Amino acid sequence: MIPYGKQSISSKDIDAVVSVLKSDWLTQGSVVPEFEQAVAHYCAADYAYAVSHGSAALHLACRALSIGAGDWVWTSPNSFVASANCVLYCGAKIDFVDIDPYTYNLSVKELQKKLLTAEREGKLPKALIAVHFAGQSCDMQAIRSLSEQYGFYIIEDAAHAVGGSYLDSKVGSCAYADIAIFSFHPVKIITTGEGGMLLTNNKKWADKIELLRSHGITRDSSLMLEQTPGDWYYEQIELGYNYRMTDFQAALGLSQLQELDRFIRRRTEIASFYQQHLADLPLSLPVLENFACSSWHLYVIRLNLKEIKVTRKQVFEQLRESGIGVHVHYIPVHTQPYYCRLGFNRGDFPEAELYYREVISLPVFYTLSNEDLIYIVKQLRALLLSD
Repeated sequence: MIPYGKQSISSKDIDAVVSVLKSDWLTQGSVVPEFEQAVAHYCAADYAYAVSHGSAALHLACRALSIGAGDWVWTSPNSFVASANCVLYCGAKIDFVDIDPYTYNLSVKELQKKLLTAEREGKLPKALIAVHFAGQSCDMQAIRSLSEQYGFYIIEDAAHAVGGSYLDSKVGSCAYADIAIFSFHPVKIITTGEGGMLLTNNKKWADKIELLRSHGITRDSSLMLEQTPGDWYYEQIELGYNYRMTDFQAALGLSQLQELDRFIRRRTEIASFYQQHLADLPLSLPVLENFACSSWHLYVIRLNLKEIKVTRKQVFEQLRESGIGVHVHYIPVHTQPYYCRLGFNRGDFPEAELYYREVISLPVFYTLSNEDLIYIVKQLRALLLSD
């Protein structure tokens, strides 16, 4: 089976992990801060903090911005549930903004309309979580302008977009956001097995993230209530979490980061191949905005079901039977049973729901061969052009 996504692990990556496993430090050694500094440098951000997974990064981003009971946070319904769950972890209220019909990112037009209504009703959001779907950045300059007008924070959910760019900045630079997060799950652009990263240019939030990711415990005497009696002493000054990354995960990430630009180039080649060889089929291909360079975490096609004689389910199942591990990204978050119990209904965000009914994700990963690409295109063409 050709998977839709897959990690690429080299002997150099393995050697980096083995080196840590043979060292004295497996968890809180020197490699995690080295990885953090390397990611901060790559993205041109002031601060970067590694955590156990992308969901932890989202949760800490909300906590750093003091999101809590009574606050509203908005995000895209076209995402994994973690983009919304993190808000609920903090006791705040979640709402969604429908997507753009072409990029599948959060629609700036719909955001502007919703903000006007929320201002009249006194329900403006404290923060917006802008999801960079499939690796392409949202229009962050436009979103930043609205945040300045209406007074909300911006969290970039860049779980898909490490290595991508927006205008003249790397995604993660926080040029237009308050906090950005990455995920290093195995199907992402680079991996640490599980893992995530928060980036910010604000020292206050950086300090809070650092504190909360390790139980809310500090060894900094300037933050303690009591005078320290010795080097063993620490104080818990916040209710935090065990969200730390291990040194051997960081070693893998540091090694992978050195290959990030090469990984992106190959993913771009794969996307270009699909764009060229699927252009005449009854489907919509990804639309690239001129302000963004995608990292191509996903390659999503949208079937024109009125022009083909098979259903989306049939296309999905027949491609899988042919050994092609297609997937669907995403079931709209607001249609999940848990969110329906919170009061959301089908029909609330029609563009995201229409998109979901038509979408299939094709394989895209660094080691996907040209032979596999030709086979995928051949099978898809045969299905969609059959009489």
